[in-house]
Amino acid sequence: PVTDGSRELHSLCAQLEFLLQFDLKEKRSFFGQRKDYWDFLCQGLARRRQEHEGIRFVTSLDKLKTPVGRGRAFLRYCLVHRQLAESLQLCLLDPESLREWYYARSPFLSSQHRVEILGSLYELDGITFHLAL
Repeated sequence: PVTDGSRELHSLCAQLEFLLQFDLKEKRSFFGQRKDYWDFLCQGLARRRQEHEGIRFVTSLDKLKTPVGRGRAFLRYCLVHRQLAESLQLCLLDPESLREWYYARSPFLSSQHRVEILGSLYELDGITFHLAL
């Protein structure tokens, strides 16, 4: 299993975060806080499901104060529970929402790149992750 001490884990998480932040439009909350990919994921999953266990888990963690911290915790949760590809796929189903959150260079706006990214993420479902949540 992959654990917190794995160099590959840190590289994977950094690449996932880079991908989710690449060409992300700058948005602000009502109180002026910058929104991040965490907000994109929350909105995308809220449109598709009643409630996602990962979102509920991360929002219950009082120590996480920033959208980036919540996003990182969500990625780790999804890796442990083998839900990353499915969760991201649900967020990528709505082209209008994608254009609302991402500029044109985002790989999420290309159907070919989306298929490749999701295919790679579904392969991660075969790997066991033992991570501290």
